[in-house]
Amino acid sequence: MEARKQLRKLVESDEILILPGAYDALSARLAEAAGFSCVYMTGYGQSASKLGQPDVGLMTMSEMAERAADMVMAVNVPVICDADTGFGNNVNIVRTIREYERTGVAAIQLEDQTMPKKCGHMLGRDVIDAQEMVMKLKAAIAARTDPDFLIIARTDARTRYGIDEAIRRGRLYAEAGADVVFVESVESVEEMCRVNEEIPTRTIVNMVETGRTPLLTARELQDIGYDMVVFPISTLLVAAKAAYDMLADLRANGTTKNYMDRMMSFSQFNDFIGLPLVRELEENRFDNVEKKLR
Repeated sequence: MEARKQLRKLVESDEILILPGAYDALSARLAEAAGFSCVYMTGYGQSASKLGQPDVGLMTMSEMAERAADMVMAVNVPVICDADTGFGNNVNIVRTIREYERTGVAAIQLEDQTMPKKCGHMLGRDVIDAQEMVMKLKAAIAARTDPDFLIIARTDARTRYGIDEAIRRGRLYAEAGADVVFVESVESVEEMCRVNEEIPTRTIVNMVETGRTPLLTARELQDIGYDMVVFPISTLLVAAKAAYDMLADLRANGTTKNYMDRMMSFSQFNDFIGLPLVRELEENRFDNVEKKLR
């Protein structure tokens, strides 16, 4: 699949891959329009946008796969998708891999938390035995049908068990065959450096604003040794604040006039979302439809 080959090239390049988090198909389209070469489907954002609930293991595999499929259909760049713990044991992992592959996503992220899981920057998380996670990763690798479908292995051990245990797990997951290792919630630049010095595979890091990890620039992270960086909930937090502020102003003043300069116009948004192509199809004009859909 072309998107997966494209992602592998991006990951293997010398330049760090910046991944904006997308919480729905629209935010994914906005990220693509802004010029990003890949988007990341955040599990936190799915729970917030679909359920209006926190990221505490409430989303099911089928719900996540459906959201992933919507996102893939909305953009022409590779999509990396959070898959939580794989939604169960080795048997569940196999089905999770097959369902996510079927959506067309380019990569999947699996983590070693116990179920029900939590957001990686929340307290109260625990992890399964490292060897159990190794077996889950091996099941995932055996289940994938496309070798370009990347598997990202995440450990949440740092917060409860320390950086040494997190790095030990990262090394084990790399040895098990994970394409990328993700040590979540590192708490200092020194720990970041150790992750990249001691884990023998490509690495990814989370930049959660006001989270547990220092907020660095992509260039700084590349200099440390990271290959990929995710800003998982930045779009969600900005959208939530902007919408709330506008609604509070509307409630207070009975008008949205104060926010007109912070909105796309109705016609601009219609153009962005694809209405011109709909008009062409309604008028039986089919020139370059395939190219425009892509």
